Amino acid sequence: MSQASRRFSERDRAHMARAIELAHSARGPASPNPAVGCVLVRDGRAVAEAATEPYGGAHAEAAALRRAGEAAQGATAYVSLMPCAHRGKTPPCAQALAAAGVSRVVAAVADPHPVSLDGAAVLRAAGVDVDVGCLEARALEAVAGYVKHLRTGLPLVRLKYAMTLDGKLATRTGHSAWISGPAARAEVQDLRAHHDAVLVGVGTVLADDPRLNVRDAQRWQPRRVIADSSCRTPTRARLFAEPGGPVVVLATGRALASRRAALRAAGAELVCVSHGPRLDLRKAFAALGDLGVREVLCEGGAQLAGALFDAGLVDEVIAYVAPKLVGGAHAPPPVAGRGVAAMSEALDLWNVRVRRVAEDVCVRGRVGDWAWLHGGKAEGQ
Repeated sequence: MSQASRRFSERDRAHMARAIELAHSARGPASPNPAVGCVLVRDGRAVAEAATEPYGGAHAEAAALRRAGEAAQGATAYVSLMPCAHRGKTPPCAQALAAAGVSRVVAAVADPHPVSLDGAAVLRAAGVDVDVGCLEARALEAVAGYVKHLRTGLPLVRLKYAMTLDGKLATRTGHSAWISGPAARAEVQDLRAHHDAVLVGVGTVLADDPRLNVRDAQRWQPRRVIADSSCRTPTRARLFAEPGGPVVVLATGRALASRRAALRAAGAELVCVSHGPRLDLRKAFAALGDLGVREVLCEGGAQLAGALFDAGLVDEVIAYVAPKLVGGAHAPPPVAGRGVAAMSEALDLWNVRVRRVAEDVCVRGRVGDWAWLHGGKAEGQ
């Protein structure tokens, strides 16, 4: 048992688990702020809880204090990320907790941002007991995109696809609706609602004319991003007619000026990230990070997925495997690109989770060492 495990009680872990759950609920709307959850507990009972409000709104701690009122006096605050001690769009949370009379703060993760200053020191100077590290590994998942961008300048990239049991993304004619069942498709809606952007290649737009939105209009709508070096996206695409998040087109400077102008007139934001014939994906993702994007869900197609792997930009894979066979030597696989020459060169997923989703199977795993999440140290070191 680790020192952190010995230091925290079962009650501590239960309240922190709820704070982390709240943090995950804020992923997407909170960006570019980190998604944080806060639970205020007094006399063994939760008196208030909150998650980070949409960007520009209150941080989780401030929202929880507002709901608790006088009940915050003498309470313990369980916070998934150490309260900040600097003033940005909102006042510093560490001072707010101390001023409200909170007696103890339990934080899962220390904030790695250099301008966060030392929230723990501010709290301790005010006489508040501070403990850090409760369910740290679980809490880091809620802020993984925030941490990756902070340390690399790039957002977290998840590749999601559905394929048949024989490894096909579509039939030989390109037909792909629907590979997965209703339960898996409902999960994808939830995935979209917890990302800052959904990304596809222009080939997917031309073939499928997707909406890329969250079907529930009351939920968070991520940016809809198209990797389109030549600006071939039709201005009559459903992306421009259907409700959803802003449309962003990643293009090159070689795209015809008339096409760029037409897309802007249709409502797209154009981001030109290279001047050659091909899109520089690393620069493209850095540009998305500059726009406030911290987590990207890539939904295809095969050429874009292969290019992302070739560039070493994929952090996590979420694959839905349907119990269907379509055959066809020319039916597309989910990942193209250069590929590897020998099986020993294949990318191994780690932290792999496999589960049933109704009739389908979901396989989810990480790619690379995620050293950025641990301050430059690879996972497990």
